[in-house]
Amino acid sequence: MITISIVLYNHSVEEIKLLISPLQSCGAIWNIYLVDNSPAANPDFEKLPVVYMFTGKNLGYGSAHNIAIRESIKEGIKYHLVLNPDIRTTENVIEQLVDFMDTHEEVGLCMPNIVYPNMERQHLCKLLPAPTDLIFRRFFPTQDLKKKHDAKFELQIADYHNVFYAPSLSGCFMFMRTEILQKVNGFDERFFMYCEDLDLCRRINAFSELRYVPTEPVIHQYNKESYRKVKLLGSHICSAIKYFNKWGWIFDKERKIINRKTLKQLNL
Repeated sequence: MITISIVLYNHSVEEIKLLISPLQSCGAIWNIYLVDNSPAANPDFEKLPVVYMFTGKNLGYGSAHNIAIRESIKEGIKYHLVLNPDIRTTENVIEQLVDFMDTHEEVGLCMPNIVYPNMERQHLCKLLPAPTDLIFRRFFPTQDLKKKHDAKFELQIADYHNVFYAPSLSGCFMFMRTEILQKVNGFDERFFMYCEDLDLCRRINAFSELRYVPTEPVIHQYNKESYRKVKLLGSHICSAIKYFNKWGWIFDKERKIINRKTLKQLNL
């Protein structure tokens, strides 16, 4: 069985209907949890075939998902899926991921084939970042240097027609074993927004494998709002500082070992 959590903040009912409607025929889904961090509750969400949870305040991304993750653990559900509201997926993708995880017990977290609305691939499988990676990706002086850096950091050379290992998978679509989430205690709630998925990937990697799985395309709007809004940029910087304080700024031996392993499999 599968549970799904979606965190809301002033999202419309129509937008969420577009997300959950294609999934309603999937018999493996036990519950879809809508965890609402909005300033006010929206009773129209309670009319949907979901479990609606109004938090009463903006708890942050990871903390809100943890509410649903704890319910999944309590219910003894095998898999839990973290979804962004701007995802458009299908029952077939869910079934493909279940089939993969059922036959790969060593994998604790996987992510499907994510594309933009124009069907262009999104490179959301990445190396573990050093501080310079996050700085250079945003502030590289020339586009040529940025493209060269991103090609390696985003594993653009990987064969997306086949399964491969990546140490960092996007939080927009995280398909996970609930028993692994229980071991790592879900998201680290010190991260309000940004880097919580990166941190979770590192902790899951200590217990099991991470994989990209070539499924049917999953559409992700991917607005990159922290690139356009100063307040969200501040949140991103704050979370990055917390992440490097936790895992290491310059001296992070584990990062070097994991990234070397990742690049070796791609013959880089």
